[in-house]
Amino acid sequence: MIIVQNNKHNSLFCFVFCLPFSRSGIAANCSVSLKGRSCLTWKDFTAEEIKKLLWVSADLKHRFKHEKQYLPLLQGKSIAMIFEKRSTRTRMSTETGFALLGGHPCFLTAQDIHLGVNESCADTARVLSGLCDIILARVSSHSTLEELDKESSIPVVNGLSDLDHPIQILADLLTLQEHYGSLAGLTVSWIGDGNNVLHSFMMAAPKLGVHLKVATPKGYEPHQSIIEEAERLSKKHSTQLMLTCEPTEAALHSDVLVTDTWVSMGQEEEKRKRLRDFHGYQITMQTGSVARPDWTFLHCLPRKKEEVDDEVFYSSRSLVFPEAENRKWTIMGLMVSLLTDYKPQMPTLKF
Repeated sequence: MIIVQNNKHNSLFCFVFCLPFSRSGIAANCSVSLKGRSCLTWKDFTAEEIKKLLWVSADLKHRFKHEKQYLPLLQGKSIAMIFEKRSTRTRMSTETGFALLGGHPCFLTAQDIHLGVNESCADTARVLSGLCDIILARVSSHSTLEELDKESSIPVVNGLSDLDHPIQILADLLTLQEHYGSLAGLTVSWIGDGNNVLHSFMMAAPKLGVHLKVATPKGYEPHQSIIEEAERLSKKHSTQLMLTCEPTEAALHSDVLVTDTWVSMGQEEEKRKRLRDFHGYQITMQTGSVARPDWTFLHCLPRKKEEVDDEVFYSSRSLVFPEAENRKWTIMGLMVSLLTDYKPQMPTLKF
């Protein structure tokens, strides 16, 4: 059943797909192989493929962190890390993770290479294909990633673009998997900007049985094509999808409250207007008062106080620092999966 309701405060429509679901979860498929694939958006990945990535990530985390094993799975391999935008978590997780696996990370900024300036993106892709084994690119335009992927003969990973941030969502999902023991049946509420991180959530969450509620100010909704695809996925995977402009409506009966920066890199000139438009969207304990009793909080960082107050951010409900650490284990899981035929040793996860 599909319910379409007009929000009384504005013209944004609220879509709710009310379909049956199960919280029991299913195991990941060990036979899934991702070797040689690129990762630009979760739209290109099936439910089983995402589950396999989470399983590999959890397995590597257990073997490295808890069992103190030495696993040079990427020995002799190198990664070109192209960064048009600065980062703490993406750079550190990729560099330390790839090195821990025995590989060699090469960090490249706009001052280090000629991407799209003195050398075409296509030529850069061809050159790097002969010099390394995989490319991670953190770029302004998603089209840059698509061209790199089209012209390279090695896997390309989206480290962030204006459209998607898939590696962040992989870490978020692993964090929730660890905390709740299962993903299927969870309700995640996004309260904030309809940005690239949300886009990735919308492409992955329904495939894992996660219900998604989205509250954005009018004019800051997710991209229409993302909404349409998320609606289709919600129907296919029997999950719920809600779009609204009311933070409290989104938070109601939710397991997880999520937000992100309201002013992304490149939007600094819009800061004053954005802060005004997002008034009332700060996540506080009052926001969480209508959520489930055991609700938790996620933020991909860096965080500003207008997005979430200190009481929530530094509370026991906040999973932001385990979430940040999991950027390392999930990027390791992704790199190992794209470059090898690794099979996890730990029992399959329940999703």
